[in-house]
Amino acid sequence: METIIIISAIVIAVLGMSLFTVKQGTIAVITMFGKYKRALAPGLRVKIPLIEKVTKRISIQNQSIEMEFQAVTIDQANVYFKSMLLYSVMDAEEETIKKVAFKFISNKDLMQALIRTIEGSIRSYVASQKQSEILGLRHELVENVKSQIDHTLETWGYHLLDLQINDITFDAAIIESMSKVVASNNLKAAAENEGQALLITKTKAAEAEGNAIKIAALAEKEAAMLRGQGVALFRQEVAKGMSEAAEEMKQANLDTNVILFSMWTEAIKNFAEYGKGNTIFLDGSAEGMQKTMRQIQSMLSNDKN
Repeated sequence: METIIIISAIVIAVLGMSLFTVKQGTIAVITMFGKYKRALAPGLRVKIPLIEKVTKRISIQNQSIEMEFQAVTIDQANVYFKSMLLYSVMDAEEETIKKVAFKFISNKDLMQALIRTIEGSIRSYVASQKQSEILGLRHELVENVKSQIDHTLETWGYHLLDLQINDITFDAAIIESMSKVVASNNLKAAAENEGQALLITKTKAAEAEGNAIKIAALAEKEAAMLRGQGVALFRQEVAKGMSEAAEEMKQANLDTNVILFSMWTEAIKNFAEYGKGNTIFLDGSAEGMQKTMRQIQSMLSNDKN
């Protein structure tokens, strides 16, 4: 009975040492006497007790690390980077797993090599650029780093999924000078826009004033023309009316001077009606009337000619 119990205990102990679980997202690396034996996928697995050993458990999930470092441009400006690196094991093939398991002593050594490789690549690229160009070359910088380190990571069994440059800063003096440059450029652009707006306003005002003067001149010209035509028509109608009246007077055997006398009295009446208080001096004597009559007759003779 005791023998059965001992055997049972030994069997249970052996089974306990033989069975183990590989978690999802990881691969177990089995070695025998210090040499690689096989790789086991996730699930319940069996190993030879005391002979086989689970040396490493390798995660095949995506992993990320954050990095902060400094680089110097070709014009000796300090640039400070904050970046995030996303990477993973290339695949679950046996050769890849062997690379990941035995290229580095520990994960700490892998991280150190990975960070230094990326920092070196970025510093090399930044050293060939000017400080003023760095901010506009973020995408080119990432692509350059990826192209350089992808092959290196493949030899380690890893693949670079993404590299993000989250923040790029400079020394305080450089940031202040950049701010001044931006501010001065904005002031310059504002001054140019204001000058162009003022020029447009002045030009439009000058054009409007010129057009107004032109319109006023054309209106005055047309008004003067109309006034002249009105005076000419008036004189023609007066002459025509007087001629007809004189003809009728002759047919009636009346003196035509009566017409002139009537015009004279009508003129005096018009002066008195529309003079609006102004003083008008007229020669009311008979000689003055005769003189005026002769002038009217002379005017009528000129109109007929």
